[in-house]
Amino acid sequence: MSSPPPPATEEPVANLQLDSITDGSNERGIPIVKFLDDISAFCETFDPPASAELLIGAYSDLFAKFKSYEGSLSQKRATFIEKIPEIEKSLALVKHLQSQQDVDEPLVTRYSLADAVFGKAELDKSCGTVHLWLGANVMLEYTYAEAIELLDSKLTLARKELIEVTSDLGFTRNQIITAEVCISRVYNYDIRKKRAKLQSE
Repeated sequence: MSSPPPPATEEPVANLQLDSITDGSNERGIPIVKFLDDISAFCETFDPPASAELLIGAYSDLFAKFKSYEGSLSQKRATFIEKIPEIEKSLALVKHLQSQQDVDEPLVTRYSLADAVFGKAELDKSCGTVHLWLGANVMLEYTYAEAIELLDSKLTLARKELIEVTSDLGFTRNQIITAEVCISRVYNYDIRKKRAKLQSE
């Protein structure tokens, strides 16, 4: 009885890490997609040489990660755009209360009871304190000066983070475009290589 054939050995595959297709990062650690000027030369930098399928797969994974990050940044930016006007209104209100603290005339305001339903109230300015809603079911009492300082710092931080998020979002979208271009170029390179091989046979 003849012995069974030896098991087929798998061909070695190039080890393609994230660092291989990125070129550093921006100041907040977002990777920069490496643009492939010479695809053939880049493939030969690996041992064994990287295949087009491997490169396309690696860039596709990177593309998917950037798309996910783009969604996260877009949501974060929308939150800041909604949050900043609220902080500005709160800050303006506390400053107005502080300016009216020593005025004898009563300060009357309206507050929301339900949709399109408002009540009228007279504020006691002489106490010199306000209650700020900090989120997570937490509300604390502050003096006018403390509230202005807190809101001012929150507004400064929110504006700074909005600028950073907007910058990162634009940067991320540029990396998405670069990844798409690289995927397309590697695909076209592979097509040309296969055609050239067929013509030479």
